[in-house]
Amino acid sequence: MNNLKLGVEVVSAHNLLPKDGQGSSSAFVELFFDGQRYRTTIKEKDLNPVWNESFYFNISDPSNLPFLPLDVYVYNNVRATNTRSFLGKISLTGTSFVPYSDAVVLHYPLEKRGIFSRVRGELGLKIYITDDASIKSSIPIPSVESHEDNFRVSHEAKPAKLVRMHSASAAQPVDYALKETSPFLGGGRVVGGRVIRGDKTASTYDLVERMYFLYVRVVRARDLPAMDVTGSIDPYVEVKIGNYKGITKHFENRQNPEWNQVFAFSKDRMQASVLEVVIKDKDLVKDDFVGIVRFDINEVPLRVPPDSPLAPEWYRLEDKKGEKIKGELMLAVWVGTQADEAFSDSWHSDAVTPLDSTPAASTVIRSKVYHSPRLWYVRVNVIEAQDLVPTGKNRFPDAYVKVQIGHQVMKTKPVQARTLNALWNEDLLFVAAEPFEDHLVLSVEDRVGPGKDEIIGRVIIPLSIVDRRADDRMIHSRWYNLEKPVIVDVDQLKKEKFSSRIHLRVCLDGGYHVLDESTHYSSDLRPTAKQLWKPSIGVLELGILNAVGLHPMKTRDGRGTSDTYCVAKYGQKWVRTRTLVDNLCPKYNEQYTWEVFDPATVLTVGVFDNSQIVEKGSGSNKDLKIGKVRIRISTLETGRIYTHSYPLLVLHPNGVKKMGELHLAIRFSCTSFVNMLYTYSKPLLPKMHYVRPFSVMQLDMLRHQAVNIVAARLGRAEPPLRKEVVEYMSDVDSHLWSMRRSKANFFRLMTVFSGLFAIGKWFTDICMWKNPVTTILVHILFLMLVCFPELILPTFFLYMFLIGVWNYRYRPKYPPHMNTRISQAEAVHPDEMDEEFDTFPTTRNPDLVRMRYDRLRSVAGRIQTVVGDVAAQGERVQALLSWRDPRATAMFITCCLVAALVLYVTPFQVVAALIGFYVMRHPRFRHRLPLVPVNFFRRLPARTDCML
Repeated sequence: MNNLKLGVEVVSAHNLLPKDGQGSSSAFVELFFDGQRYRTTIKEKDLNPVWNESFYFNISDPSNLPFLPLDVYVYNNVRATNTRSFLGKISLTGTSFVPYSDAVVLHYPLEKRGIFSRVRGELGLKIYITDDASIKSSIPIPSVESHEDNFRVSHEAKPAKLVRMHSASAAQPVDYALKETSPFLGGGRVVGGRVIRGDKTASTYDLVERMYFLYVRVVRARDLPAMDVTGSIDPYVEVKIGNYKGITKHFENRQNPEWNQVFAFSKDRMQASVLEVVIKDKDLVKDDFVGIVRFDINEVPLRVPPDSPLAPEWYRLEDKKGEKIKGELMLAVWVGTQADEAFSDSWHSDAVTPLDSTPAASTVIRSKVYHSPRLWYVRVNVIEAQDLVPTGKNRFPDAYVKVQIGHQVMKTKPVQARTLNALWNEDLLFVAAEPFEDHLVLSVEDRVGPGKDEIIGRVIIPLSIVDRRADDRMIHSRWYNLEKPVIVDVDQLKKEKFSSRIHLRVCLDGGYHVLDESTHYSSDLRPTAKQLWKPSIGVLELGILNAVGLHPMKTRDGRGTSDTYCVAKYGQKWVRTRTLVDNLCPKYNEQYTWEVFDPATVLTVGVFDNSQIVEKGSGSNKDLKIGKVRIRISTLETGRIYTHSYPLLVLHPNGVKKMGELHLAIRFSCTSFVNMLYTYSKPLLPKMHYVRPFSVMQLDMLRHQAVNIVAARLGRAEPPLRKEVVEYMSDVDSHLWSMRRSKANFFRLMTVFSGLFAIGKWFTDICMWKNPVTTILVHILFLMLVCFPELILPTFFLYMFLIGVWNYRYRPKYPPHMNTRISQAEAVHPDEMDEEFDTFPTTRNPDLVRMRYDRLRSVAGRIQTVVGDVAAQGERVQALLSWRDPRATAMFITCCLVAALVLYVTPFQVVAALIGFYVMRHPRFRHRLPLVPVNFFRRLPARTDCML
């Protein structure tokens, strides 16, 4: 029998809004849950009423509890008319309910019911789950009292409403939907995007749960005794608490070693109350004991930033009996949180298994912050060459120029000229990263025969001396002498009157945004040149809380397990959490911050399995992807804390698979609201992208080169961020052909035009007089607009304004997430998945089929991209009034209202004349940059973020 009940204790309210005209209110509270309704008593003439009344709801289906909302309404009782007026409401989801032992009284701020309602104050509630059989359910009040109550019970208390709210517009399975949570973070419990009764002084790491660690910094030792017969010692330090121990590196023959290593032991996993720091002598057979220092953990001081780091002290070594011996060890021991500066460089006890004796210097498990290099476009304009000397006599050279920067190689077209001079005038584009390590190498080659080329001359130009430009100014060309690649006859050199030379124009273009990722998911739209950067408009804070239900990615000791870490990417800053070993429900609780320069950018968070932690071997296996989450900044409300559990969805050859859930806390804070609104009117990309645009083929090539450069640089960091991680986070394969993606883009396009189809069907119904009343009203409206054409535009914009205001109540309450229905990933054919996971070029036989197959995939990939772009434009039109970007929608409907008022007082003929003259204006009066409405439109969110 199900004895599970939801207990709600209505404690008190504070600072309610007066409603009776005498500066007071007679308040009572109504509670709605799972079709049941309870009401408190009425507190007459009291703005700070105290009830202390408890109610118990039956939970009909415990498995459905996370999707059952608790709605709490506060009303003022009007005795004279026997009616009530609204004072505020609170809506809580089932995921925020806790057991009775964890329940505390929380004071929730009252929320509005509509945009025109006024509320204030807060309500104190204690909510908990109990299975005590002795508790009897409360007696509900009659469910029929008014039409308003009937509507609320039948519509607001149904769990299906909550499920739709947490899914995308295209419904998908609940298991793949977003789940809102109310965790306890550093600032308190988060409910509805606000911190309830938290620690108001906590400003650091307030988006994650505070985790306490015992930090031990082993600095150095001195005057260690000799342990070997040769009078030497090979010391190392072993830090041990219970079953967990960390080991420093050892030094050979050194009595005054210096380690300067930090160890962090999670207080949640401590199984002892004594910390032992032991110095041992490394030996071939058995390590010798040198000395020990013991600490009582209960007496270790607490250090919380911004306190200064704890100063290390010298401690005398003791033998096993506790007597002082020769030698001293410098240590610093303190208790801190993950906000400590030593956290990222520490050895962590939750990253190893108990009694693990691996060295403490393992770097593949540490958390790190990476900065991707500044990328420049290298533009090489090969103009001409003079006095080319071919290797063969009695022939003119069939010359072309090969340009190389690192692994990037491009060639001009061969020129068959009847002289020793060649003219190309071709532009070649490359990507280079600071600091410039590779040189620009140009070689003029002569095509002697099929498959046989000979070098005529070569020139090497260091990139550090190449001119840089941040605008569209002209770069002067230069002549460079070509050097002979091999030793030639001295007499032949004397006969030559002129040396071969080449005419070039080379520059580093910093006015572009180097597209190191897909433009749909770009996280940084600034140019490379720093002098063109604008001030930031806000701060993005991300708290990576935990992951639950992860799928095992490997086997260890005959059981499935995973060694997971998270990677977050935004702008040039990449972050990596520490690796938690052998844990399918890891708790990271790490917080990171980014500056935001443009709201039309996307944060990407991925989860990976660390395959470099191996017992033996080189650790050359690839890190396995578990899933990722993309969040567009413009869809976040300013100042609100979003705490959601995101499903980690990955495509496999047999279909889509949920690999677990990732729990995140996100907050976007605006530093300059005016600058942020002004950003919507600026071009999406820097000026150079419009003055000197690239072709689609050039963009694909440059993006591929940029991702390879970023992966190579981050792979050289310590610990390295591997290439497969960078490629997965940058969506390098998003342009490849996929039948699934093509179908998804097609259905997105059909969804965009579904509104037009509905209007056409409605107009057909009007013409067919299916509803005579509606048809007559449409005829009357049509006659009014014909007689008064000046009302057409004001009516249209006023209608758009009213639609936007009406849709405000249905605006999304959550960030967008990947949708399996939109991605067409649920019922995909196995053959289509085999095609999508096939390599490019294909590995299928025979050769003729491979050639045609590759050509088809290449062409279809372009079509797929075009269809997706068209769908994205239509989705941006829908986003104007859907409040997906709350700032953009507010700006748009405000402009619609202003336009409606202006057009109402302005004659239609004047407006039409101005529009016509503006459209047909002279080219001298046209600006080369996009218009303000175009810039605003391109920043609107599309459903590209929800695509797998």
